Amino acid sequence: MIDNFFTSIKNLLIESGFAGGTWLHYVLILVSFVLMYLAIVKKYEPLLLLPIAFGMFLANLPLGGLMHPELFKGDHIVIQDIVEKGGLLDFLYLGVKLGIYPPLIFLGIGAMTDFGPLISNPKSLLLGAAAQLGIFLTLIGAVALGFDLKEAGAIAIIGGADGPTAIYLTSKLAPELLGPIAIAAYSYMALVPIIQPPIMKALTTKKEREVVMEQLRPVSKTEKIIFPVLVTVLVSLAVPAAAPLIGMLMLGNLLRESGVVERLSKTAQNELINIITIFLGLTVGATASADKLSDPEYGLKTLGIILLGLVAFSFGTAGGVLFGKIMYWVTGGKVNPLIGSAGVSAVPMAARVSQKVGQEANPGNFLLMHAMGPNVAGVIGSAVAAGILLSLFG
Repeated sequence: MIDNFFTSIKNLLIESGFAGGTWLHYVLILVSFVLMYLAIVKKYEPLLLLPIAFGMFLANLPLGGLMHPELFKGDHIVIQDIVEKGGLLDFLYLGVKLGIYPPLIFLGIGAMTDFGPLISNPKSLLLGAAAQLGIFLTLIGAVALGFDLKEAGAIAIIGGADGPTAIYLTSKLAPELLGPIAIAAYSYMALVPIIQPPIMKALTTKKEREVVMEQLRPVSKTEKIIFPVLVTVLVSLAVPAAAPLIGMLMLGNLLRESGVVERLSKTAQNELINIITIFLGLTVGATASADKLSDPEYGLKTLGIILLGLVAFSFGTAGGVLFGKIMYWVTGGKVNPLIGSAGVSAVPMAARVSQKVGQEANPGNFLLMHAMGPNVAGVIGSAVAAGILLSLFG
């Protein structure tokens, strides 16, 4: 009787997650705890970093059966296998794999974005484009380090500092790298206030940082309504692969600016984007599982992605600031180069950093609205860059 009892306990322990996990499972669980700490205590991009961290935590619980990466290997998804063998996160991950979640996130972002500063100062679009420099320089660097073109394209988009765009492009080009790329993208977005200021100060003089810019002109409602329609037409015709992201971004903005569908606009800004954010974060985090990282080659790729992501983001910031200096010279000192750093698509954090650094040089300087122009231009720019990379390598 006693022997049977101890045998049952032994079998229970053998079949439990405590016996089923490897050291890597527990290392990744600890990493997820660190990410949770950064999201909750340090408030680094908590809206996405917290669900990403918890998704990583759930996926690495031994024998939990919530996520099965093997079901998504290859170019084709077998729905029947997912129905029969899949766990909760496998079903939610279909929204990432099929490219559904990122465009819906863009719908919400569009509904929350005021493109007025960009419309008021169209030259800001050039700063947003210049800040995409990091994407294309990192593409070259990633290829030089041995990544294939699809992987390099997915890694390079981290330089756009746009999480949904990075997820969308990676799910199309290199879905096996989705976990580390998404985590790197959102981590560097969260570290904007730490990464950007040293680069901005190193590339500008105190005199340039002190420049006070003229007040932006008012933008009419008609201009705000025409803008999303015009951008959708121009971008979709020029770069058709960018249409899903740009189309949803501009639809959300049209809902906001039209003034006739307030309920839809509020839903896109709140309930819809919140629900999709939870699903997206959980499933992206779940792709960073021990089953993948146990492969030494994959581990090296992950390390390379983290380093290249930092390079991409730094060069993107530098590209925007350097083009801002060109505009400073061309306009005879009327443009503060600091607003160029906001050309990366970390809205509105990058614009706030421009404001902060500008006020450190000149307490009477108010650059926030001027920086919002390049900042929202960066959202468009990163989506266009993703479309170009998808056209080239998809």
